[in-house]
Amino acid sequence: MLISKMAAEGGGKEMNEIKTQFTTREGVYKLLTHSEYSRPNRVPFNSQGSNPVKVSFVNVNDQSGNGDRICFNVGRELYFYIYKGVRKAADLSKPIDKRIYKGTQPTCHDFNHLSATAESVSLLVGFSAGQVQLIDPIKKETSKLFNEERLIDKSRVTCVKWVPGSESLFLVSHASGNMYLYNVEHTCGTTAPHYQLLKQGENYSVHTCKSKSTRNPLLKWTVGEGALNEFAFSPDGKFLACVSQDGFLRVFNFDAVELHGTMKSYFGGLLCVCWSPDGKYIVAGGEDDLVTVWSFLDCRVIARGHGHKSWVSVVAFDHYTTSVEESDPMEFSGSDEDFQDQMIHFGRDRANSTQSRLSKRNSTDSRPVSVTYRFGSVGQDTQLCLWDLTEDILFPHLPLSRTRTHTNVMNATSPPAGATIITHTSSNTTNGNNSGATTPGINSLSTALPRSNSLPHSASTTTTTANNTNKAGSGGGGGSGIMDSAIATGVSKFATLSLHDRKERHHEKDHKRNHSMGHISSKSSDKLNLLTKTKTDPAKTLGTLLCPRMEDVPLLEPLICKKIAHERLTVLIFLEDCLVTACQEGFICTWARPGKVGLLSSQNQASSPSGTVV
Repeated sequence: MLISKMAAEGGGKEMNEIKTQFTTREGVYKLLTHSEYSRPNRVPFNSQGSNPVKVSFVNVNDQSGNGDRICFNVGRELYFYIYKGVRKAADLSKPIDKRIYKGTQPTCHDFNHLSATAESVSLLVGFSAGQVQLIDPIKKETSKLFNEERLIDKSRVTCVKWVPGSESLFLVSHASGNMYLYNVEHTCGTTAPHYQLLKQGENYSVHTCKSKSTRNPLLKWTVGEGALNEFAFSPDGKFLACVSQDGFLRVFNFDAVELHGTMKSYFGGLLCVCWSPDGKYIVAGGEDDLVTVWSFLDCRVIARGHGHKSWVSVVAFDHYTTSVEESDPMEFSGSDEDFQDQMIHFGRDRANSTQSRLSKRNSTDSRPVSVTYRFGSVGQDTQLCLWDLTEDILFPHLPLSRTRTHTNVMNATSPPAGATIITHTSSNTTNGNNSGATTPGINSLSTALPRSNSLPHSASTTTTTANNTNKAGSGGGGGSGIMDSAIATGVSKFATLSLHDRKERHHEKDHKRNHSMGHISSKSSDKLNLLTKTKTDPAKTLGTLLCPRMEDVPLLEPLICKKIAHERLTVLIFLEDCLVTACQEGFICTWARPGKVGLLSSQNQASSPSGTVV
């Protein structure tokens, strides 16, 4: 059914074709095949049963001007190379450091950016058996091993990160659901630690280590039920966002050890989390195939994104394409090149000032601010999705300055109808909330940016393109036939909206029946099964602020959604010149940003709404 629909749109041959470039409003992103990093023999890694490939970067500020270093793990191996990015081809014959481990595998790693120099870097590596190693791949020395005897925790390390602003403190999460704070200066002791309760709250507790002399771990956090899959510090380092297998996002004030807010996935575990550059929004992804946008200030879900056909493994904000316009938004009518000049110069300096500039949104006397957050996601479906979070989603209670024009088959419908739907949806979304009460009147970004590649942004308008219907309908089954006929006859947006709701509900049931809940039950302990049925019964959280229904929040469609690998994707990192992805076969790919490496701008960008490049 889906294949015949794709073929009807001329997309049949592209179903399994791996993309090497894609187009957004900024221009063409292009895969640099010569900049691919992998094991020296370039042979695809047989990834069955091994831990996800992860990538870490650090800049050592050396005099040559090429200070970027890359670390990645493949199976039992760990590599450390000079990263040449978009500038030069990767030379895989000369790793600065290579390590092969026996009996355990590296699962994650993190550089200390504060202490990094051309002569020395501090790299933390977490392992599948629970240990954490501190190594210096430049000096090629192993300075310390933590949890060596596995007395602190015997389960796999899921995430390790240096505490922002510290050269000695680091945080480690485990598949046990525990998180530990270590100091590199302290030992782990020769006996199992004894703990004393420091603070307890809803589904979390924090203990201190009880001993005569200071030892590791300094703190033990027990968070939720099941594995703690990932955590991320806020840009200012004061807050910590954690995602767990029980499907909860929990955000803590790190120093005060207090819970700030929570969110529940649509179903299944949450696998990944990231913060916006200004710390105002958190995006989480997981086993519900969705990306969920959560407002830190309002502690509520403000949007969901549907584009992936399987679990979402990584979410990340693009600091360099997140744009802020402080003056009145301009109408843009120039060429693609002019537009690129305006948008692409959002480099490191603009990224650094994003926080202060975005904070002006909350002062009532400031000029109107237009803002677009760009974030990306990769998943087990081997697809990369890019998303734009615009102010019609961020501030749904404000009227749009003008009706959005979409390049789609429903363009002929009357603008007032579209406007009415959008306003109606937003009133539902913000009902019972005081969200954004302090925000000044803001002109919609639709006046500032050409939206040809961007698909609709509110729940009510997400199905207005034939293209979108296919994406939203993956896994939906029954509703798609009705949807096609609806589009073919060009019915009004009101009819489309009701059909969309019906289809979404069908999609939810389908997904619940076929996917992640069963996975959790089969793989988790009886304790978790019991808990899933009682405390976190999805039926009890669905429809609440913790987990609003699909029709109660705007549904984002991706700007682009491209198959870019043969194996599941495990890495997405945005750098200034490029974005970096990696798959489970052990290939780390560099995608040059538009305008880098002398790429020609696509002539027909505006007429290609889905961003497909032939």
